[in-house]
Amino acid sequence: MTSPDKPSPDDTKAATEAALFEAFGGVRGMVETVLPGLLFVTIYTINKDLHLSAIAALGVSLALVAVRLIRRDTVKHAFSGVFGVAFGVVFALMTGNAKDFYLPGMLYTLGLGIAYIVTTLAGVPLIGLVLGPVFKENLSWRTRNPGRKKAYAKASWAWGLILLAKCAILFPLYWWADTTQLGWVLVTLKIPPFLLAVYLTWVFLAKAPPPIDVFAEMEAEEAAEKARKAAAASNATHTEA
Repeated sequence: MTSPDKPSPDDTKAATEAALFEAFGGVRGMVETVLPGLLFVTIYTINKDLHLSAIAALGVSLALVAVRLIRRDTVKHAFSGVFGVAFGVVFALMTGNAKDFYLPGMLYTLGLGIAYIVTTLAGVPLIGLVLGPVFKENLSWRTRNPGRKKAYAKASWAWGLILLAKCAILFPLYWWADTTQLGWVLVTLKIPPFLLAVYLTWVFLAKAPPPIDVFAEMEAEEAAEKARKAAAASNATHTEA
């Protein structure tokens, strides 16, 4: 029987799933990631109008942010999408090459893939830095929870290798394919590699030891300190009496 003080494996898996859903934006976050690029390549495929395609992509990104602001939802995923689309629009309009709309995102993916590998080799896997606050464990996994650190390292390797594999497909297409071919391949590769990386992260973390809730520890320490001070004040009062 599972101790009431220790989460069961099912509780750990459910908490991991909820944390990953929150961290990576869930279904809505994926839609906000895919929609601007999909709109860009669709319009460009139909009429080859770079300016119209770029304005439409940027417009839908801003609309997604506006909807979140109106509903008072978390805007970090929508805002990241706006910045990515804005950089792409600037690149494409500056060079006059529609393929450059995708270049900032591709470079970001490459840099992120390298960051996952490098931070893991350095002993501070990036996925742990991202998810630590979500699990309320911050960096406690580095020194106090070796099993969890190992799981974060495996997950970071998975993210890094998946992203680099994606780049190995996209960058040759950037040089050799036309804009529509590159755009449709990129849209196709938006979600499946992401879902694979998230799934592997869930598998590794679901099997890892539960996180250490450092916030709960701090609250417990504060409560204990208040209790000690109250006891000391009570003793002093009785002594004086």
